[in-house]
Amino acid sequence: MTAAVRVKLPTHLRRLARVDGEVRLDVEGAVTLAAVLDALEARHPVLRGAVRDHTTGRRRAFVRFFACEEDLSHAPPGDPLPDAVARGAEPLLVVGAMAGG
Repeated sequence: MTAAVRVKLPTHLRRLARVDGEVRLDVEGAVTLAAVLDALEARHPVLRGAVRDHTTGRRRAFVRFFACEEDLSHAPPGDPLPDAVARGAEPLLVVGAMAGG
């Protein structure tokens, strides 16, 4: 089964990938954060290492994931994403976190 997933990237990652607006991805099988990121990096190889670490596969410190008003940043990457994301009704948001004092 293939799902059409919508992903919204922050401006700096859109510029890096040279995309405007949302990225639409076809995800095979279970729609998990790992599967969506695999599809994103396959389609836009320039994003490899920008969203998650090459070696560990863990998200970068200043990158967060949100969907359906939930912070999914600390959820296991193999957990299913909300059904609305899998159906394409809601996007997965990749957000650059802010830090400072």
